[in-house]
Amino acid sequence: MRSLESGDAIVAGVLSGTSGDGVDVAIARLDVEQSGDSCRPRALQQLAFACTPFPGDLGIRVRDVLDGAPLSLGEIAMLHRDLGLAFGQAVGALAKESGCSPVLVGSHGQTVWHHDGAAPGERATLQLGDADHVAQAAGCWVASDFRQADIANGGEGAPLSALVESMLFADLARPGAVLNLGGIGNLTILGERDKPLAAFDTGPAGCLLDGLARRLIQAPMDRGGERALKGSVDEELLLSWMQHPFLSGTSISTGRDTFGEHYVSKCLEEAEKREGFQVDSVLATAAAFVAETVASGIRRSPLTSLEGLCVAGGGVHNAALMSELGARTGLRVVSSVELGVDPDAREALGFAALGAGCALGWGWNGPDAPKKGVGRVLGRLSPPPTKQAP
Repeated sequence: MRSLESGDAIVAGVLSGTSGDGVDVAIARLDVEQSGDSCRPRALQQLAFACTPFPGDLGIRVRDVLDGAPLSLGEIAMLHRDLGLAFGQAVGALAKESGCSPVLVGSHGQTVWHHDGAAPGERATLQLGDADHVAQAAGCWVASDFRQADIANGGEGAPLSALVESMLFADLARPGAVLNLGGIGNLTILGERDKPLAAFDTGPAGCLLDGLARRLIQAPMDRGGERALKGSVDEELLLSWMQHPFLSGTSISTGRDTFGEHYVSKCLEEAEKREGFQVDSVLATAAAFVAETVASGIRRSPLTSLEGLCVAGGGVHNAALMSELGARTGLRVVSSVELGVDPDAREALGFAALGAGCALGWGWNGPDAPKKGVGRVLGRLSPPPTKQAP
């Protein structure tokens, strides 16, 4: 607490995203501000970032669970343990490489299940990656399990990134929008005040684009959107995909339970029935579809007149997707790097901030919080390993 309140502490954030392609770690210097009787995170200065592959067969095991493979309770328990160790080791490795030793890690874990629009009393979410193993391997305090308190308080548990967007993107022209394109797309609309006006998942992003790439071009992704740029968009197919119930519903969060491999199979099956089926055109249509889900979300948001759209996450590297975003939203679309935020590090930085908020006892208040004006501390703390007496 004393270290964090000093306004000069080093903190870290770690996660494996919905794409499940490795471990992201960001290390940053934390600035805080006094708010009433409490301190709250005010800014983060990125010091280091790394995305590392899962060690050994852990990546295969993560991919299996994300794709819906049945696991025994023992296999789930060991995956929980091994992910925690991998997260902690990744933090420790980057700390050693950069010479920056964090006093606290915000560990999101690996989401393996998240409700899709359930009623408040029926919502649940599950992230694997045991925080005590993270703390043991990283050698410092760990804040984790951020989504549960929001769900217990009547929220959806997502998207949590909205809580820190005003801090990360302080220089964004307002009103403006911040879009994160990971496995699932999520959008935050920011007005003049700190509190987001709206925040919601837009639908599938990398989980569809990468899923199609694995099947159609036998590659983990359409790198740079090169193949999609060679294809033409099938607007009729895109319109058919837009009929998915989530895209016209009221839920603000979704996940692989709805948009996992079975969804990719369904989209591909429909595409293969189209006359003149071409691989590049399917990839182009998928990029256009992701962009259209974002445009549709903006049209349904409280503010349709925005200054621009700032994009972070892996999708920022897909040129076809970025082009379609500009065309379909009608907004100036920029990478978050133009606002001083590494697009690949943005989620890890967000969880570093959420971790600091947890340790400081700061109550975040999301856009869908049922008790307006009443914040809720998100997360729980795991202490570092105890030093043995000589």
